[in-house]
Amino acid sequence: MNQNGTKIFLTCLTLTVAACFCLSLLGIGAGGFLLWTEGKHAQDAAPPQSTPLPPAGNGATPETATVTPFGDSSTPEASGEIPPEIARQMDEIEQQVQELRGLQAAEPLQRRLLSTEALRQRVLDDFLSDYTPEEAHDDALALSAFGLLEPDYDLIGLYEDLYTEQVAGFYDDETDTMYVVQDADFSGVQRMTYAHEYTHALQDQNFGLGEALGMDEEHCKADSEHCAAMQAVVEGDATLSEETWLHTYATPQDFQDIFAFYGEYQSPVYDSAPEFLKEDFLFPYQQGKDFVQHLYDQGDWAAVNAAFTTQPQSTEQILHPERYPDDAPIAVTLPDLASAISVGWREVDSGTLGEWYTYLMLAQGAAGSARLPEDVAAEAAAGWGGDAYAVFFSPDESQFALVLDMRWDTPSEANEFRRALLRHASRRFDVATGTPAESLWTWSTDTLYSALHQENARTVWLIAPDETTAEALWGLLTAP
Repeated sequence: MNQNGTKIFLTCLTLTVAACFCLSLLGIGAGGFLLWTEGKHAQDAAPPQSTPLPPAGNGATPETATVTPFGDSSTPEASGEIPPEIARQMDEIEQQVQELRGLQAAEPLQRRLLSTEALRQRVLDDFLSDYTPEEAHDDALALSAFGLLEPDYDLIGLYEDLYTEQVAGFYDDETDTMYVVQDADFSGVQRMTYAHEYTHALQDQNFGLGEALGMDEEHCKADSEHCAAMQAVVEGDATLSEETWLHTYATPQDFQDIFAFYGEYQSPVYDSAPEFLKEDFLFPYQQGKDFVQHLYDQGDWAAVNAAFTTQPQSTEQILHPERYPDDAPIAVTLPDLASAISVGWREVDSGTLGEWYTYLMLAQGAAGSARLPEDVAAEAAAGWGGDAYAVFFSPDESQFALVLDMRWDTPSEANEFRRALLRHASRRFDVATGTPAESLWTWSTDTLYSALHQENARTVWLIAPDETTAEALWGLLTAP
């Protein structure tokens, strides 16, 4: 699914013996997974990315990074220069990451100091300034149609709280600057995180972030699956680079600092988030890292670099690296559905669900009783070939209509999804899903009528306020 409101950036620290834990909200333009609303990827719409820098071509070693205090000494954001010992460590980590990653910096990296509060406010200003409460409300409505959220969920409130729960610093690809918290120490956690964020700077200088990778706002609205896949490449690369730095250069004190941090770390806002969002926030780091690791095992960092040129096109390819790059998504388009929808209703979202969100819908919905076992949901979503969806709501938002037109790799994969969806739907709506009649399964409640059609490797799921509307929608989808 796609969302057009806000881009969430969570930097996760990966340890050899532990799962990926969320540490901080880092990485402007390069960090974190997207929650694209308005038909984009429900992993969070973003401001346009900057024009990418040209790739480094001369292999030159960068000069010592420039330190530029943010603002002047009279502003609360300003501070003195980065302490010489910390600046020396940053220089050292940058050189180490360049050697490990096999990428050279094209120019020195700017660094600026901000107070914790100033950094938090900048993050909020940069990420949420273009995301209105109305857009967040529509996002929640769209997600509720898929059973992932309650329709009145305060999505923008979650984002605001989550952005300010942990802030340690970030790389801004619009200004090519690393922002550092002035009142934080530079212990093992910060050193490891700096290796992650500096990888983003190298990506930016060698490949360009944003428009060059199809991750700008306009492209992500048009093709959220590609955007989510590239986000996974960007974060998976940085996570593997960070992990490699940890194994190669971390000191015993670094490890002591990291384990001490995890022993005391708390994230109440993240912990309280809906289950699907917690999974979604981690997708580019966990599944993205697995994808990049697969490439690295096949051809070292050269194979990873190639993914920035021969780019994955879908979350399916991220989840199944062996399908990259040949298994391209099937293009699915919906006709104009307005004639089947009641007057006054409005479309709140449209786009592509993708394999990842198909899995989340089946396994991580708001209704715990409707969740399928994760392995069952993953297997049911694994045959995804392509899809398109649209969501409509009535003027008072008490009723909705959903159209989800999907293509599967084979008829047997479509059968597997259909069985899983019927099992999920019977629990979500607490109603029997009916006996099939010529590949049609129907069920209804007091407020909706639903139909699941299957034709070979195609499934179409319709939810409407009544049978007449559902049949009208099906007629438009099957019109010559």
